[in-house]
Formats: sequence, structure tokens, C-alpha cells
Amino acid sequence: MIDLKVLRENPDVVRASQQARGEDAGLVDALAAADATRRAAISSADNLRAEQKSASKQIGKASAEERPALLAAAKDLAEKVKAAEAAQAEAERAYTSAHMAISNVIIDGVPAGGEDDFVVLDTVGEPPAITDPKDHLELGESLGLIDMERGAKVSGSRFYFLTGVGALLQLGLFQLAVRVAVDNGFTLMIPPVLVRPEVMAGTGFLGAHADEVYRVEADDLYLVGTSEVPLAGYHADEILDLSAGPKRYAGWSSCFRREAGSYGKDTRGIIRVHQFDKVEGFVYCRPEEAEAEHDRLLGWQRQMLAHIEVPYRVIDIAAGDLGSSAARKFDCEAWVPTQKTYRELTSTSNCTTFQARRLAVRYRDENGRPVRSRCILRTDLCSTKVCAQTAFSRPKSVFCW
Repeated sequence: MIDLKVLRENPDVVRASQQARGEDAGLVDALAAADATRRAAISSADNLRAEQKSASKQIGKASAEERPALLAAAKDLAEKVKAAEAAQAEAERAYTSAHMAISNVIIDGVPAGGEDDFVVLDTVGEPPAITDPKDHLELGESLGLIDMERGAKVSGSRFYFLTGVGALLQLGLFQLAVRVAVDNGFTLMIPPVLVRPEVMAGTGFLGAHADEVYRVEADDLYLVGTSEVPLAGYHADEILDLSAGPKRYAGWSSCFRREAGSYGKDTRGIIRVHQFDKVEGFVYCRPEEAEAEHDRLLGWQRQMLAHIEVPYRVIDIAAGDLGSSAARKFDCEAWVPTQKTYRELTSTSNCTTFQARRLAVRYRDENGRPVRSRCILRTDLCSTKVCAQTAFSRPKSVFCW
């Protein structure tokens, strides 16, 4: 959720963010109205409860003659308190709904526009000249690394087996990613891949993205599309000690995505599939440290890409292409010879205090007082996509790790 202080003091900033994302700026006014109604409802209920408390004291001190009238007034007051509390609860629900509907406020400097309006920040390496390049699926199947046909037989379309050296290659790449993370101060985690609804909602993956998520209805649990979700929930409802610096975690997990609405996109091979594995870096830090930490995450991504020796570029994602939780995102895109273009390989997002507010993660300031604002950042260090777009298109890499 966005910081209400920003909304109350500078609503135009929130409106501009919504407009840059291509989203409804009217939601800002709806939230401001819901916030005002909620505060008025709380004040009314508090005043009536105080009046009820005072009336109770008067009854205790009243004479026998005064008591019947006071009891009747108290009964009437109790009905008013009950109605006020119901109005407060309804106002709270409306406020929460309005608050959850607004995406994170983008950071100054984020490019405006949509998917094609990114800004290239850097290009590393020269794409090699390859005569008649083969894509990852042709190479993977010819080398016995991928079995799409049996994956579809067992589980349906967009499922696959990694076989033999293909499976070893993925494990090797992930071990490399883990080593990069651990050497840079991350704590390795293997998190659960089923989470409660409040954790999934807290990270912003329900709502607009709900149709992309697998739900186990019998248990009211969700399969995660990234270990970002359980790592965000790891410290939910906690007060963190950040006196020694940011808390950095690296989660290795299987991930599940329905890929709703992606029919016809990247259907060949294992680039856009329903199940894949990923190593995800995740950081909790103070708000004033967030932008510097975001740059560090990008640096660690570059370190990983340098190890696998692929030409890539770094892009600053435009506002209209950001997820609801991200205030800024950098992607590293690798050169794909068969497509003669760059494609996303890793990404890193600064979610500022958006997810932390939803999940009630706090930290203590220098005076030991709990502070509600803390920042969450995440980065992809390695995924099956790395195998699909780089190592499988470079057979020598099969034996590198």
C-alpha cells in the first residue's frame, strides 16, 4: 500500500504516478474520500464510546429516582454506539479496498510510457556472428537436454522435462547463482511454495494478477509464482532489527504461473512455461538505503551474467510496464541469436514500502521506536529462463559448471 502521508500532503504526486502507469488517476480521489470518511467514522465512534463511558459512571452515582431515566438514555446511547461501530467497520472496509487498488508511487526518473518505452542504460558485450543459429529447443532436444513431448504427455502444454546433462546444467547454474548470493552476504533459503491468501495479497499478486496464480481451493492456499512471495511473508507482522544493515535473503524454489492471457507468446520451448525453478534475491532495508541497495542488486546481477558470458543490455522499465508493487525496475536482457534481439533474462525491483505496509513489517529507529516504513527489494539471480536463453544456445556451457 502507498504511504497515506504522501496522499494527504501531495496527492498530485500519486495522480501523476497513476497517469504515468496508464492507470486510473480517479482512484486517488476515491482513496482520499474513503480516508476522510474513515477518520470521521472513527472520531464519531470514539466520541460516542466516551459518552457511553461517562454515562455509565453517572448511573453508578445516581439516586434511585434518577436511575431509570439514565438507564433509558444509556440504552439509547448503546444503540448509537453499535450503529457507529458498524459504520466504522464499513468505512474501514471501503478504505482498505480503495487503498489496495492504487499501485506503488513510481520513483522520479522512471520513464513514462508502456512496454516499448524503456530506456537503455548500458550494453555489455558484442553479439557474436553466428551462421544459421539454432534456438534453445532445437539444441536442447538434439543434445538430449529437454523433453517437451513427454512433458506435455504427463502434464499438458507448457510443461517439460529437463533430462540428463540438461538437469545437471540447471543445477550447476543455480549453484553458481547461490554462490554469488552467499558470497555477497545473502542468507540462502528454501521456502514453501504454498502460501496463505493474505501473503499472496500482501505482495500484490492478487487483484490484477489473480488470473495468473494457481489456487488450491480445498486448502485456501496459493502456489507461488516467485519465492519473492514467501520471503516477503517471512517477516510479516514483525519488527526487524536493521541496526547491522539490510537483511538479505536468497530463495531457491520452484515457481508456478498460469500464464493467463499469454497465448501465442513464446510458446516454443521453455521460455514461458507453467513451472520453473528460480533463485531470487530479496532485501529488507531502511527507506533511505533503498536506492543504493537497488543499485547493488543490479551489480550482483551483472556479476552473475559476467560468469555466464552472455552479451546483454540493462534497461530502465517504463512506468506502464511496472508491476503494481514496483516503484522502479531494471531488467538485464540477453542477446538471443535466433531472434536477433535482446530478451529479459533477469530483473530487479525497488518496491519501496508498498509490500511492507501490506504485510505489517516494521523496524526500530535509532531511539528504539517501531517505524512503519521499511523498503523491500527483489532480484532474479537465476531461473530456468537462463538455461533456455543462454546456456542451451551455447553448447559449450553445458560442461562449464
